[in-house]
Amino acid sequence: MALETALAPQLVARIDHAYRLAGRKAPGRAAVDIAGVVDAVADQARAWGVDPARLVIGGRSYGGRMCSMAVAEGLEVAGLVLLSYPLHPPGKPERLRTEHFGAITVPTLMVSGTKDPFGSPDEFAAAVGAIGGPLTQVWVSGAHDPRADADVAAAVADWMATL
Repeated sequence: MALETALAPQLVARIDHAYRLAGRKAPGRAAVDIAGVVDAVADQARAWGVDPARLVIGGRSYGGRMCSMAVAEGLEVAGLVLLSYPLHPPGKPERLRTEHFGAITVPTLMVSGTKDPFGSPDEFAAAVGAIGGPLTQVWVSGAHDPRADADVAAAVADWMATL
């Protein structure tokens, strides 16, 4: 089940990064303008009569990481959804991508696979305490790409209902 289906009738805007559409590797941080994307979505939300202060942003893997960094840098949103967050590069647990976690103060949902090479349940348990806002973690069976999993969609829909 797609997230868009699970979250209906809520407004969902899916943004595919240009580098993904072109089949390339993720670009450097400066090449991704999350704040610009959120501003554009907020403008569209206003046009539809939706309060932009109620926006929840997120993404899978690199997209989620970029969203989490934008929120940590002060982007105002109601919540953050991180699917398959890349806690560290595969095989390099010493290279944690968590330095910004303390500045995340909005409600956050993390949905990860139990066998994800980008971070095990134990590694996440040791790292997520640094997140400054309320955190919900959901573990699903699988590795780094459970995005088509109905359990992921259900977890996001259930969490969104609590906001």
